[in-house]
Amino acid sequence: FVHLAAAGLDGRLEFAAGAMDEDPKRAREYGIRLGLDVERAYGNWREMLEGEREHPRGVDIVTVATPNVTHFEITKSFLEAGFHVLCEKPLTATLDEARTLVGIARDSGRVCAVNYGYSGYPMVRHMRAMVARGDLGGIRVVFGEFAGGFHADPRDEDNPRVRWRFDPEQAGISAITADCGIHAMHMACFVTGQRIVSVSSDYAHGVAGRALEDDSLTAFRMDNGTVGRLWASGLAIGRTHGLTLQVFGERGGLRWIQEQPNQLFWTPLNQPTRILERGDPGLSPEADRASRVTLGHPEGLTLAFANIYRDLADVVAAKKANNSSDPLSHGYPTAEDGLHSIETIYATAASAAQGGTWVQV
Repeated sequence: FVHLAAAGLDGRLEFAAGAMDEDPKRAREYGIRLGLDVERAYGNWREMLEGEREHPRGVDIVTVATPNVTHFEITKSFLEAGFHVLCEKPLTATLDEARTLVGIARDSGRVCAVNYGYSGYPMVRHMRAMVARGDLGGIRVVFGEFAGGFHADPRDEDNPRVRWRFDPEQAGISAITADCGIHAMHMACFVTGQRIVSVSSDYAHGVAGRALEDDSLTAFRMDNGTVGRLWASGLAIGRTHGLTLQVFGERGGLRWIQEQPNQLFWTPLNQPTRILERGDPGLSPEADRASRVTLGHPEGLTLAFANIYRDLADVVAAKKANNSSDPLSHGYPTAEDGLHSIETIYATAASAAQGGTWVQV
């Protein structure tokens, strides 16, 4: 529902076709309830691919929001058929698959984006702008968390919304790190403009019987010398959501909390902390473009997702018209970003299996 609401928010994209459930009958019925024409409410993604490829007004952008191990086949098939794709994270379950998608997108000229939706928040984009223009000086330390109590109850073992996340056949090599920690990991790269080059990780299994980790702690180093720390957990009872990012430079520090997304805490060196508000005058063009409502009103996840969709709508429209797109519309996470995240997850899993040994990404 968040994707549907976000995509249509600006009137740039129309919900025209979909395969909305793994059960064909439910998929068609749900699509029709959401307003799709009968002939474009498909029973599965293969039907949708064939139907939209032949449709005189076939869709431009396909959103892939399915279990991790299905991302590759679906995304690859739509890219090769000429569609642009926004894939949920993680981009794929394996490295080879992610590399393949990057190559297909590059060679075809199709957009392949990854839904690190939190990067659409205005104040996250302002953090990035502040780092890029040198407000913090050189970045020394970045600390990310995505820790909540959402997987702490062993009784959820048979809950289908939870069970697949700890099943290697559906989730891949990692659970909480690839499912949640990857957001904070991507945000660290997005805000600092750096890549992760090495990691040392510890994976824990707090709920007995889980094949994949439900808590992890990772130290990492970035390509411009920044030191990083990441805590990802589904066991942190009392933490509602738990996504935060802190960036510490030579001349100041920043702190952003997803549950208070309108505020960015900025502490210049040897000065008191200041609270920057979304919508304040004097913010960066990146923040202004992403801000939707007037100062003092809350903006949430749907509007952050909408900023990703608006970026994609701008870029795809420019491609169709053979024009250049607004540079500010290129803030969306790309397949290359998705590949780097998968490379990093593989390194954390390898490190954890080796008792925390440092592993190159």
